[in-house]
Amino acid sequence: MPLQIIVGAQWGDEGKGRIVDWFAAQADIVARYNGGDNAGHSVTVGSQLFKLHLVPSGIIHSRPIAVLGNGMVINPEALLNEIDMLANLGVDVSPRRLRVSHAAHLITPAHRALDAALEAQRGKGSIGTTGRGIGPAYTDKAARTNLRVGDMLSADFGEKLAAHIEAANRTLTALQAPVLEVQPILSRFAEYVSRIAPYIADTSAETCAVLAQGGSVLAEGAQGTLLDLDHGTYPFVTSSATTAGGVFTGLGIGVTAARDAVVSGVCKSFQTRVGSGPFPTEVFDDLALRLRGTGANPWDEYGTTTGRPRRVGWLDGVLLRYAVRINGLTELVITKLDILSGLETLKLCVAYRKNGQIYQDLPFGPTELDGYEPVYEEFPGWSEDVRDIRRWRDLPSAACDYLQAISQLTGLPIRLVSVGPEREQIVEH
Repeated sequence: MPLQIIVGAQWGDEGKGRIVDWFAAQADIVARYNGGDNAGHSVTVGSQLFKLHLVPSGIIHSRPIAVLGNGMVINPEALLNEIDMLANLGVDVSPRRLRVSHAAHLITPAHRALDAALEAQRGKGSIGTTGRGIGPAYTDKAARTNLRVGDMLSADFGEKLAAHIEAANRTLTALQAPVLEVQPILSRFAEYVSRIAPYIADTSAETCAVLAQGGSVLAEGAQGTLLDLDHGTYPFVTSSATTAGGVFTGLGIGVTAARDAVVSGVCKSFQTRVGSGPFPTEVFDDLALRLRGTGANPWDEYGTTTGRPRRVGWLDGVLLRYAVRINGLTELVITKLDILSGLETLKLCVAYRKNGQIYQDLPFGPTELDGYEPVYEEFPGWSEDVRDIRRWRDLPSAACDYLQAISQLTGLPIRLVSVGPEREQIVEH
């Protein structure tokens, strides 16, 4: 397959990083097409946990070239910290293997300061941003006032950056927030430029050339479908295109690349989200703690980027069917099946009820979820520990029945199931 797209089918945090890692060994390019360091992808290899926020998780393999696409917003400090972390762990992150689009947009300290000030001003109406400056960077991008990665190569970059900080300071003053000192930021960015310059490339041309030569591209989405700016649970969304369609604008490749594409939707065996917003299948008390974990393990339900505890609930089949349609998914990957072991009964939301009416699908998408009650089907659980299982036929029959119900509900085959956090804890179907 020339193009495979890995997309989150829920509110993000589905475990896409280790799924990308699974497929990346055979790819020529692994590419991120949206978002910034508000994303968090984790991959466990043996005893080593890799927590990545910008660099595509496929770089852990020796074969593929990793691409940060033009649809991303990039904090240079965060990128360099990640490069250093990977290099210290023995991963080749030289410019030969890591390419950064000249057309990606920069995140500066001004964007982070504005993010914090704007969220504070919203008060009780806050939307739960990560505070990484993502929204303000995309706002400046849309306003055509932002700095791009390619600007770092221009002789007048310092002047452009200074003007950018001063403009932000005027807004911060109006918001009654502390202003930024310009000179220290200019000094830091001068160091960033010298280190990042060798990585800057026309990644659109390079990616298209690989596709034209019959190579394979694995496109890695950040966040999830329900956080998409257009198609998510607006306004509790991120600021970029998280769905599969974002691949084409976010990497600069033509839609003809989709002709034989595989679009893999990753979702947990239950539902989670971070931050504010409606959540029809949310559970609380002991069951929530059982699904979330205590935070003692890195794979418990706490945000990779924020560390915030995730809200948890039963798998929402209505929203999953929506993700299938919006992304054009061709297959599903189910993660964290092991977390359900030991539960006596499982619930799967198959429809919603509101004002006495049953809805198989939402009338106007997922924006207005308030007032909808889940309609559940119940399934017997299983007591067996599935973490050492590697063959589908060895899964407990109750687990197979639950997975089959998900497949029937969505009309899609299930390609992979993860049964633990380790790289090899995958069951293929």
